[in-house]
Amino acid sequence: MALVDSLPNSALRDPEEYDAMDEAVRARAGSGARALGAQKQHEKLEKHGELEKSEKSGKAERPEKHRHPHRHYHHGWWWKTLVAGLALWIATVAVTALTRNSSLISTLILLGSFLIPFCVMLFVLERIGGNISKLHVIIAFFIGGICGVLGASLLEAKLTSSLYSYLGVGFIEEFIKALLLVIIGWRVMPKTAGLGALLGATIGAGFAAFESAGYAFKAAITAHGVDLLRLLQTEALRAILAPVGHVLWTAILGAAIFGAARGRTHFRPTLGILGAFVGVSLLHALWDSSIRLTALLALILTGASVEHVDVGLIASPAVHAKTLAFVLFVSALAVTAAIGLATLWLILRHHRHSARNQHASAPPA
Repeated sequence: MALVDSLPNSALRDPEEYDAMDEAVRARAGSGARALGAQKQHEKLEKHGELEKSEKSGKAERPEKHRHPHRHYHHGWWWKTLVAGLALWIATVAVTALTRNSSLISTLILLGSFLIPFCVMLFVLERIGGNISKLHVIIAFFIGGICGVLGASLLEAKLTSSLYSYLGVGFIEEFIKALLLVIIGWRVMPKTAGLGALLGATIGAGFAAFESAGYAFKAAITAHGVDLLRLLQTEALRAILAPVGHVLWTAILGAAIFGAARGRTHFRPTLGILGAFVGVSLLHALWDSSIRLTALLALILTGASVEHVDVGLIASPAVHAKTLAFVLFVSALAVTAAIGLATLWLILRHHRHSARNQHASAPPA
């Protein structure tokens, strides 16, 4: 009895009293949870109401990641790389000329041949859309360029050196690039003219880079050793002309091929694609043969002897014909480039208007 009397009163409570206390605690916890849930639901509804109001007023807030895009996006890295690469190329030329180190020739060839095409790829990376990833663009540049050069070399192996061979080169190289454009862009969606032009420019830039590297190496190697001046002249000329050469021609093909699909998931052969292919092939042939054609035209206009022509270049005795040939050559390249740019603009404009008309004529959802 003394032990029982020493226990606290709480230890002597009836079990039913404990059950009642537990039920009271659970009831209070449940009411608290319901109150907390109701408060969260109320806050959610308030937020949803505010969002609806802001959407109606045209001022809907966007998620943080959409309000603040990546700082590298559309940030002009192509021209920054161009400026930095040009400075490095000039520094490499100066060091090579000063030290006469033949090991730097490979650096000169790679830097001079790839600088402009690589900047074209960066330009595309900042503007590409659809389901094309950055890796897709890089693969198009390198794989498209390598396969294009290899395929063209195999098909052009039996061509003889003549004015007619320029037609063969033009049609072969543009066919190879068009085929690569279709393969690489097979799963690209949506297929639009603008997207095709960007992807085509990337493949053309890769082709131009590897082809220019080959021409630069060929110009540098002579029977008397390395000709640094010829190497630099070849690189500078091809770098300046690259954007209005292979880049432009393949961009035209891409705009025509992708534009004909009209946003579908598959390509659609049309007469417009055939016309674009024939057109860019002729532009390519005219571009390559312009040095010979302008030299012959200059000799005819000045009355000089045809013997002064050596692979499109006029020998030094015909000074007036040589000057006129240079002027005609530059003019021919400018006219060819202008025709190509106008063609690309017209194709993009045509498909843009077609897309607008198709969207306007579509029944409302």
